[in-house]
Amino acid sequence: MNKRFFIILICFIAANTCIAQQFYWSTANTDSVAIDRQIPLLANEVLSNYKNPGDQRTYLDNKFKLEILAHKYADAKETVFALRAISRDRDPGFADLLYIQHELFAQAKLDQEAANGDFKTAFTNQFRKFFKGLSDKEAIHISTAFITRNGIDELKNNFQNSITAIKQDGIDINIALSVCKNYYWFRVYETMEPIARQLLREDDQQRYVIQDSVLIKTRDGAYISAIVVHKKGVITPQPTILQFTIYTGAISAITKDDVARGYIGMIAFTRGKRFSPNEVVPYQFDGNDCYDVIDWISKQPWSNGKVGMYGGSYGGFTQWAAAKHMHPALKTIVPSASAAPGLDVPMMNNVFESFVFPWIYYVSNNKFLDYVAYNNTAKWDSVNAKWYVTGKPYHSLDSLTGRGTNKIFQSWISHPAYDKYWQDMIPYKQDFSNINIPILTTTGYYDGGQVGALYYFREHYKYNKNANHYLIIGPYNHYGSQGFVSIPDPEPVISGYQIDPVANIHIHEIIFQWFDYILKNGKKPEILKDKINYQPMDSNEWKHVPSLDKMSNDTLKFYLSNVRSGDHYILSSQKQVKSGFLTETVDFADRKTSNTFYHVDTIVYNKLDTSNGLSFISEPLNKPMSINGCFFGETKAAINKKDMDYNINLYELMPNGKYFYLSYFMGRASYASDHGTRRLLKPGVIETIPFTNTYLTSKKLEKGSRIVIVISVNKSRDNQINYGTGKEVSSETIADAKTPLQVKWYNSSVIKIPVGN
Repeated sequence: MNKRFFIILICFIAANTCIAQQFYWSTANTDSVAIDRQIPLLANEVLSNYKNPGDQRTYLDNKFKLEILAHKYADAKETVFALRAISRDRDPGFADLLYIQHELFAQAKLDQEAANGDFKTAFTNQFRKFFKGLSDKEAIHISTAFITRNGIDELKNNFQNSITAIKQDGIDINIALSVCKNYYWFRVYETMEPIARQLLREDDQQRYVIQDSVLIKTRDGAYISAIVVHKKGVITPQPTILQFTIYTGAISAITKDDVARGYIGMIAFTRGKRFSPNEVVPYQFDGNDCYDVIDWISKQPWSNGKVGMYGGSYGGFTQWAAAKHMHPALKTIVPSASAAPGLDVPMMNNVFESFVFPWIYYVSNNKFLDYVAYNNTAKWDSVNAKWYVTGKPYHSLDSLTGRGTNKIFQSWISHPAYDKYWQDMIPYKQDFSNINIPILTTTGYYDGGQVGALYYFREHYKYNKNANHYLIIGPYNHYGSQGFVSIPDPEPVISGYQIDPVANIHIHEIIFQWFDYILKNGKKPEILKDKINYQPMDSNEWKHVPSLDKMSNDTLKFYLSNVRSGDHYILSSQKQVKSGFLTETVDFADRKTSNTFYHVDTIVYNKLDTSNGLSFISEPLNKPMSINGCFFGETKAAINKKDMDYNINLYELMPNGKYFYLSYFMGRASYASDHGTRRLLKPGVIETIPFTNTYLTSKKLEKGSRIVIVISVNKSRDNQINYGTGKEVSSETIADAKTPLQVKWYNSSVIKIPVGN
C-alpha cells in the first residue's frame, strides 16, 4: 500500500466516521405527532452508536432511557437491573428500590403489548402488585420517584428548548442524546404521573388515617391549618412528631414517614397558609402559634403528651420560636440549618441581602407556594439589575416588581438594627436559660443557615450552662444538612468538592434515632460521642469535643501588611514595626462594575478574581494542621465617610496551586460592636472594627499550603449598598455617591484563625 493511497483511505474512514455520528432530525416537524414518530427512530439510531463514555453508571442510566424510547422494553429492564447493582452505594438502605419507577414503566409497556391493552391498566396492575409487598417506610421512600418535582410543564419546556435550539437537520450524538433524555423525562412522566398520583392516594388509604383539613384556633383568634396522620388500626396513644413550616408544597411524605416510624405525624403551617383565613406574615407569630398547636396536640386522645419537633431552615427557626414559648409537652427539638431572623435572614450582620426578596412573594402570594413567580429568575435578575443600574433607594425594590408596595419587605427594612422586632421572634439572652429540653442541631460548613444555627447553639450554652444540646456539623450545604425523607443526604459532591466517605451520613435516620432515644428511651445515635461532632474536610474522620472552644488548641495570627509580593500583599505572622496602610477606593456611582465575594457556588478555584478587593497571602505552612472553628479579628481602618459594608473571605492556597474556599464574613461597620445599636464612624479617624460572626469551618491543611485573605468593600446588586452618608442605608441613592469611598486598611489589622492537630 503506497503512502498516497493510505492517506486517502484514512480520510475516507474519517469522513465516514463523521457521517456515522450525524443523526437525522427534521427541524420542519415541530408538531407533537411528528416528534413522537421521530423520537423512537432517533433513539434507536443513537443506541446503535452509543458507547460507554468511561462512567458505567452514566452509560447505563442513558442506555435504559434510549431502550425505552426505542420500544426495547425487555432490554431496558435488564439495563435497569445492571444499573441498580452498581448503584447500591447511593442509597444502601433502600437499594432494591432504585430506579423502580422506570422498571415498572417498562414492564407495564411489555404487559400492554402482550395483552394488546391499554397502558393505564397495565401500569396499575404492576404498581399495585409491587406496592402491596412494601413496608410503610419503603412505600414512603419510593413514592416521590413517581412524581415530578416542579410539574410536567417544566419537563415539557426543557424538551421544547432542546429541540428549538436545533437549527439544522443533522445533529451530533451529544445533541441527539440530550434531546432523547429530555423527551424521555417529559413523555414518561406525562404518561405515568397522573396514574401514579391516584394509585399513591389509594395506597395511603390502605395504610393511614389522614386528616388533611384540621384548623386549630389560636389564643388571639387566628387559625392554623394542619395535617394529622395516624397508622390505620392503631389506637394506642403515641408521641407526636411535629413540623411547623411556611412551606405548603409536597408534604405528604413527611407525616407518613413519622407514622411509619411509630409516631403520630403532624405538620402545621404558618398562619395564613393553606386553609387558614388569615394574612400570611412570616416569622412574626410562629412562636405563639406553635405553642397553641402543641397545646392542641397534648389534649388529643391519640397523644401520649410527648411532642418532638424537627425541620430545616424556616422549620428550624419555628422550633426555636416554639422554645421561646416553651410548652410542657414539647420534649425535644431537632433544628437543622436554622434561620435566625434579624441575624442571618433577611440581613446578615445588619446588611440586607436580596436573595431572600423573591422568597417573600413565593410564600405569600397565595395560600400555598407561588412556584411560577419564584422560579422566574429572569424577572428577579432584571429587578436587581434595574435597581443597581438606576441607583434607586433599596426601599424601592418592591416597586420595581410592578406589584406595588410589599408590606412584609417594608416591615423588614424598617428594622435595620437587631431590635425588639427581631428579638421577639426567637429566644434572646435570658430566654435561653429556660430551655432545658434535649436538643440536636445539624448544620454544615457551606450551609447558608449556619450563622443562625450556631447563634442558637452558642447562646443556649452561654445562658444555660447545663444545656443538653448536641451539634453535628460537616461539609454540607443548606439542603444537605437538613435530612429529607426520600433523598439520600448529604450530597456526595458539593459545589465541585467531593466530600470524604465518612461524611456521607444519613441525617434523616440520625434524627429519628434521636427521637427514639428521647421519646422512647432508645439508644443514643452512635455519632453523638460528645456535644460537638464535626468532620474535618480531607481527613476522612469524625472528631468529638465537649465545646466549640475545644475544637482548636491554638490560634494563627496574621496581619494585613502593606508589603506587596507579586499580584498580592503579604499576610504576615508578624506585626510591622512601622505603621502603614493600603488604600481602597470604591466609586459607588460607577455601575458598570460590581464586586461579589459571597454566596459561594464553587469551593475549589483554579484562580481567584481579586480585581475588586485586596488579597493577602501567607508564607507556606511548615507542617500539616487543621482549621477548626470560626476565624475572627479586627480591622483597623480610616474612611472618608461615616459607614461602610465590607467582606472578608478566607481561602487555603493548596500546594497544587488551587484555592479552597473556607469561610466568609460580611457586615456593616457601624454595627460591628453591637448588632442592636448603630455607631457611625468618624471620617478620617482610625477606627477599630471587630468581626466575629463568621462561618465555622474545619479542614485538614497540607504542609506547604498558604492562608489567603481577600478583603473588599461591598458594591453589588445582590444586597444593599451603603453609600456611607450615615443616613438610613435603605433610603440612600446614587445621588449620595458623589465622592468615592476611600478606605485606608492599616497594617495593624489582625486576622485570627483557630487551628488544631
